[in-house]
Amino acid sequence: MRDAVPADAFGMVINASTRCGANTGRQTCSNMDSKKVVIVGGGFGGINLAQKLSRNKSFQIVLVDKNNYNFFPPLLYQVATGFLEASNVSYPFRKFFQDKNNLRFSLGAFERVFPNEKKIATESGDIYYDYLIFATGTETNYFGMENVRKNAVPMKTVQDALALRNHVLRLKEQASKKTDAATRRKLLSIVVAGAGPTGVEVSGMLAEMHKGIFKKDYPELKREEVQIYLVDALPVVLNPMSKKSQEETLAELRGLGIEVLLDHAVKDYDNGIVTFANGKTIETETLIWTSGVTATALPGLPEDVLGKGKRVLVDAYNRVKGFDDVFAIGDICLMNADEKFPNGHPQLAQVAIQQGRNLAHNLPLWRGGKSPKAFEYNDKGTMAIIGINKAVADLPGLHFKGFIAYFLWLVVHLFSLIRYRNQVKTFYNWMVAFFTRDQSLRFIMDSKPEKPAH
Repeated sequence: MRDAVPADAFGMVINASTRCGANTGRQTCSNMDSKKVVIVGGGFGGINLAQKLSRNKSFQIVLVDKNNYNFFPPLLYQVATGFLEASNVSYPFRKFFQDKNNLRFSLGAFERVFPNEKKIATESGDIYYDYLIFATGTETNYFGMENVRKNAVPMKTVQDALALRNHVLRLKEQASKKTDAATRRKLLSIVVAGAGPTGVEVSGMLAEMHKGIFKKDYPELKREEVQIYLVDALPVVLNPMSKKSQEETLAELRGLGIEVLLDHAVKDYDNGIVTFANGKTIETETLIWTSGVTATALPGLPEDVLGKGKRVLVDAYNRVKGFDDVFAIGDICLMNADEKFPNGHPQLAQVAIQQGRNLAHNLPLWRGGKSPKAFEYNDKGTMAIIGINKAVADLPGLHFKGFIAYFLWLVVHLFSLIRYRNQVKTFYNWMVAFFTRDQSLRFIMDSKPEKPAH
């Protein structure tokens, strides 16, 4: 039988307020009137909810995550390309919670929810709740292509970013020792699947690196041997952004020497060959997969609460369909109640942040018998960086490109990092990279060598 997570001085890590200490042999809670809030997932939505709700001492909060740190996904590609350290975009939960007496962290992957018992099972044990909030985000969607799942490099986690950095650098080292032109070309070619913001940013940064840094690091390699492909099944890049941004981005990408292949849906990737639905192929040892996401699975919830993309259906207050005490925020949820977004909100950081803060505002209102506030998304715009001094920004009623958009992107992302320490270190690394067009973070850090290339 699964053991419950051990109780500590916090008292409410195990049981909901109605169960705490009852017939368990554990200590009794110090505040029987407080409500237990369990948040699963410490991304944008979860961390903002926890931070704001912790100011209300009538709630005892437990944040559950499979990692012991929060990280900033929009900057993962800069970790992957050696412009930022992993610690620049990550911060330990326990250090973040040190001064919050009613907030605790529990390390362990979510396994299942038991709504009738008001508890969740994690790999570390069971945790009871009064209110449960899912903020688990999304995971990479390979659209059923098993070979792509096994052989491509995703870009969803810090581990993915470090694995990509190791992979690219190892292939550069291998190519520098080869004499056969076809072999070198296969080792040096990179295919980025998915022309959304992540795909554009990854391919643009890699092109900038090949243009400058790798030329100095690997003088034995010829620049013309390196080819970066950005491919997408859609006919445009940056599909969520304005037509102007799409056209400007496409021109900038091609100006960097990137071969952009639109209307090219990846069908398979095996034995170092990317095969497209139209029959065309590209030989490469590197397929970077940024082509799609799907909501993470939430075992224990009924099937009828899942909508498009397996996103959880919620009402205007982020309550899961059919539940009064279970909520979902951020990328994991699908809300149709916002009149401006009848088909659901875009899966962006700002949506998760705003939903987390709105729910933190509503929970005390519910508890006090007052009417909650329906969620309305304040669209602050969309940005994408393409390369040094190259970016596009669609803000409400405004459009920017070039250095202005690049500067706005830097400012927004810098101040979105959750701690001052991260902001300072990131700013320093960016300034070094901006003025030198270089950075000294190109380390191969994996514990065991990759298998030889095909």
